[in-house]
Amino acid sequence: MSEKLIRLSNLSMTFEDGETILDGINLYINNKEFLTLLGPSGCGKTTTLRIIGGFLTPTSGDVFFNGQRINDVPSYKRKINTVFQRYALFPHLDVYDNIAFGLTIKKEPKDVIAQKVMRMLRLVSLEDYADRNVTELSGGQQQRIAIARALVRKPEILILDDSASALDFATDAALRKSIREMDTNPTVFIVSQRTSSIQHADKIIVLDDGKIAGIGKHDELLNSCPVYSEIYNSQFKNCLLYTSPSP
Repeated sequence: MSEKLIRLSNLSMTFEDGETILDGINLYINNKEFLTLLGPSGCGKTTTLRIIGGFLTPTSGDVFFNGQRINDVPSYKRKINTVFQRYALFPHLDVYDNIAFGLTIKKEPKDVIAQKVMRMLRLVSLEDYADRNVTELSGGQQQRIAIARALVRKPEILILDDSASALDFATDAALRKSIREMDTNPTVFIVSQRTSSIQHADKIIVLDDGKIAGIGKHDELLNSCPVYSEIYNSQFKNCLLYTSPSP
């Protein structure tokens, strides 16, 4: 069996105030999976993704990428792009230059950059917005530009830390479908409270009190994971009665 794309081995994280956020996390992620992280506030979702992305160093344990330990590899050298809820676009640049920024730094040819940027604008359905200042865009449009900026560099892993929360359901579904159909088809982690992200995930990872409480699909977890069942019954049950757009 080939090495999983990502492996977290006995991962723990304790902050300076003594609070333990993660406690002995072991997790295997396959290539090209679409995953949702779910759990109560403060359970360790964002901390887990920040460690995978290279923005935090775990107190103990290891992160492996395609079999190679990457604890000491800085974020900018990992084949991982992260879009946080605060998407940090450059306000002095227009939409085109925001998306092109990473490619420009790499000094790719201008015609190649143009092709890649326009492809991403089509993917997020904002083809006519290239010359707009990002400050003129709605919150949902800014989130789509932030996701396009991450995808244009063809990451093997895309982390969306509640960064699709401002998208309407139709746009969210269309974007997930487009990502799945990309030729690079990255592995995608989503922290989301949106029912469609839960329904259409290849795998749901449930965290509780710094530990993994369950892994599986919606129907499996309803029967096997009390934490998931409680979250579903308290937050999502009524919403999931409605049919959301397919990914």
